[in-house]
Amino acid sequence: MASKESEAVKQHWAKAREAAPETDRELGDHRWAELTTEPSDVDYLTVDGRPALWIVPKGAAQDRVLLCMHGGGFITGSRYSHRKLFAHLAKAVGVRALVFDYPLVPEQLHPAQVDDATATYRWLLDQGIEPTHIAFAGDSVGGALTITTQLRARSLGLPLPAAALPISPAVDLEATGASYDGNRDRDAFFHRDLVLGLVAMHLGPNGSPRDPFANPLYGDLTGLGPIYIQVGGDEVLLDDAGLLAAAAEKAGVEVRVDVFPQMQHTFQMAAGRAPEADDAIQRMASWVRPLLGLVS
Repeated sequence: MASKESEAVKQHWAKAREAAPETDRELGDHRWAELTTEPSDVDYLTVDGRPALWIVPKGAAQDRVLLCMHGGGFITGSRYSHRKLFAHLAKAVGVRALVFDYPLVPEQLHPAQVDDATATYRWLLDQGIEPTHIAFAGDSVGGALTITTQLRARSLGLPLPAAALPISPAVDLEATGASYDGNRDRDAFFHRDLVLGLVAMHLGPNGSPRDPFANPLYGDLTGLGPIYIQVGGDEVLLDDAGLLAAAAEKAGVEVRVDVFPQMQHTFQMAAGRAPEADDAIQRMASWVRPLLGLVS
């Protein structure tokens, strides 16, 4: 049975469905942020000249970093809506995290988002952080960015990070997964037409859902670091996780997938409240620490 605390995530998505698509970005940020508790012993520092926050847990390793990419369908979400989620993760791992804003649609279409994420990664490398000491983390479309940003970075000759942590990654831009039908009555928010509408907004009239810098299922994943995917069992995007894992495994990439029964899309946003979310955070931390060269 899902915990009563996880019901808050389902209620969040049900309210969002009534108002979808979210047009008030500040309201959207607030609705996200209220799901997550404020973790103790964490500081947030602004970054001069960049729309980003440093998340600094007490005692965190200064030379290891999570580069965090927020979700929101590319139409909403920000460093403020997701700072507490990534703070829980950074605290569990024992490292700093950088969470940043990227351009949103309809003001800027693809590839503005992946290009901005790549530029932020380049900036992080320029700060002297070794790529082997960086892991990408992201939820939903941010989960997709954890992979597409690597493909874009590699095309520009940049070194790749140590690992990626996609949470409920939204990667199947053609919405082909059978879970769109199988979980249609379980998912509190998403359905095929909604996803295809968000994809159309993101790509614009001239974009392709098979562009590998938007859809990593059509990219060459060879040489990427290990990937750990988490997904809720009641999501229509459940098969997105499986498709990404299959593509990575075919390319020889180490992949782990954990499916959390009865959980909704990005249920980890209930960190600090729901036991399922806290369990998921701890699993990610235990998995990524050794990949960043930290003692487990």
